[in-house]
Amino acid sequence: MQITARLTFHYQAEKQAIIAYQSLEPDNRNYLESKVVDNDFICEIRGESVTRVLATLDDLIFSEILVEKVLKIDGDEI
Repeated sequence: MQITARLTFHYQAEKQAIIAYQSLEPDNRNYLESKVVDNDFICEIRGESVTRVLATLDDLIFSEILVEKVLKIDGDEI
């Protein structure tokens, strides 16, 4: 069975979405498809099991939180 999930990170500016995409893209290759649309960084994850997809989502969210902390994306930065 193929499991599919989509996770969208919404930012205040497209520049922030692009920075997040570029920061995470090297680690995401071969695991998920991602793109930037306007102020959104959109990730699509596919896997053979719910456990695998959830683990990938968990890693992605954790990594994105680190990007926010490093770049201090909190409303009026970047």
